[in-house]
Amino acid sequence: MVLFRRLLGDVLRSERMQRGMTLREVSAEARVSLGYISEIERGQKEASSELLASLCAAMDLPLSEVLREVSDAVALEEVALELHSIEATPITGTRPGPGPVVASAA
Repeated sequence: MVLFRRLLGDVLRSERMQRGMTLREVSAEARVSLGYISEIERGQKEASSELLASLCAAMDLPLSEVLREVSDAVALEEVALELHSIEATPITGTRPGPGPVVASAA
């Protein structure tokens, strides 16, 4: 199962680190507790749209960019899950055999 909150947390953490910001800096700028941001980044808490907007503003990051990155990550995980599902499913098709046995009374 694809967890949106985990992928969102991964994207937020990656963006924060690329900007060289600490949790403390984002926390102060967004006016959100450091612990709560940490839980969001670890995929343990869901971020409301208002909270997500505050985090994006604190990092000077367009919300649309975050959502696009998360959407791409979701798509990749869905494909990976589909491929894994196909590989794990046994093939149940029938193979052509020698055909029916015919008795001859010759």
